[in-house]
Amino acid sequence: MKTFVLGGGCFWCLDAVYQMTRGVESVVSGYTGGALPNPTYEQICTGMTGHAEVVAVTFDETIIPEDIILDMFFVQHDPTTLNRQGHDVGTQYRSVMYFSDAEQEIAFKAAIERNQPLWADPIVTEVSAQEKIYPAEYYHQDFYAQRPEVGYCQVIINPKIAKVRKHYAAWLTA
Repeated sequence: MKTFVLGGGCFWCLDAVYQMTRGVESVVSGYTGGALPNPTYEQICTGMTGHAEVVAVTFDETIIPEDIILDMFFVQHDPTTLNRQGHDVGTQYRSVMYFSDAEQEIAFKAAIERNQPLWADPIVTEVSAQEKIYPAEYYHQDFYAQRPEVGYCQVIINPKIAKVRKHYAAWLTA
């Protein structure tokens, strides 16, 4: 098993896609990259903690290649906007990949290079050493699956799932 820690705006979006991806064993929404220990969602929302909303995606690389996990990341969010995804603005919504070792750092940088031709603007995704991850509150975990009828899911997450499905339908379970 491998775990990638990825941030691409609101963690609900990344969680929704990876929860329905073959070979993904778990997705945990959380916070990392800042100095405040045990931050709350309310603290994160201020943009003052330095933390980003992230997901820790644990997957079986004998079922799904790491390149697919990473390429899906670049399809489901806009990696060319600094500290912003749609109406979500602030450093907590930055595009970021947290590596746990040199191998992951190399893979993450290669994924950026591989995906840059898909975007007219430069990819601004941050690649940083992994820090302590603080799990988000229980009500953020598996948010989309628990509440697909919520407006945010309908208006923001569903189009992202559709975009990923267009390119990676063979890897999705739903």
